[in-house]
Amino acid sequence: MSKYETINQESIAKLMEIFYEKIRIDENLGPIFNKAVGVSNEEWKKHKKKIGNFWTGMLLGEGDYNGQPLKKHMDLPPFKIELFDNWLSLFEESLKSIYNDEMSNVILQRANMIAKNFKKALYPNI
Repeated sequence: MSKYETINQESIAKLMEIFYEKIRIDENLGPIFNKAVGVSNEEWKKHKKKIGNFWTGMLLGEGDYNGQPLKKHMDLPPFKIELFDNWLSLFEESLKSIYNDEMSNVILQRANMIAKNFKKALYPNI
């Protein structure tokens, strides 16, 4: 498979498919996400579309995402801060499977920034 050299809606949708398939089966993240999202393919399809819209807005300035991602994470039962590293690792692995290095790095930089901000909000004493 040739890798995407640009970020577009098609590549973001592909990223969501690859990434969330990894998340669903991850021994640490899977149970958290399956409890929050649900276990049916239909629930996951809606989640991937919603988060795809989030990334479309972040990366392309387009999309119709309207949500409060930090609040969603704050409403989850407490989880270890180290799981952010697990999430980022799976995200990076997914990025590198479909994007060239330049595009992977652009998106990963954004993901790291978001994770850093979420960690500060969720774990203010660390």
